[in-house]
Amino acid sequence: MTLDAGICSNGHVSYPTHPLCPECGEPQEETVDLSDRTAEVVTWTHSTATPPGVREPNTLAIVEFDITDLDEASDEFVRALGQVTTDEVETGDTVEPVYVEELRDPEAGIKVPESQDWGGYRWDPV
Repeated sequence: MTLDAGICSNGHVSYPTHPLCPECGEPQEETVDLSDRTAEVVTWTHSTATPPGVREPNTLAIVEFDITDLDEASDEFVRALGQVTTDEVETGDTVEPVYVEELRDPEAGIKVPESQDWGGYRWDPV
């Protein structure tokens, strides 16, 4: 599974992808897979009041991927929000995306459990 950010014709990069660029409104016609890159933690928090099926406490972080190596990008970085694999994280830490089969327990008091049966990425400190 990929962790795609969208790139428009003006070089703006956003995560997640959008049909139209949030910055300028142009179509996002290219993507870049962030799953094989590392990122830096910009800020983080511990959530202790989580939705059904989400671990408690749940550590979340906004991370910044350096994309200065992309010729088609005019931006220097793209940010993403996600769960952290551990409670031990600090601003400035380097993390990598790791795919997990289940981000929440689909059986935990949810009316339509199959609607919650999906995986995704968490940030794992390097």
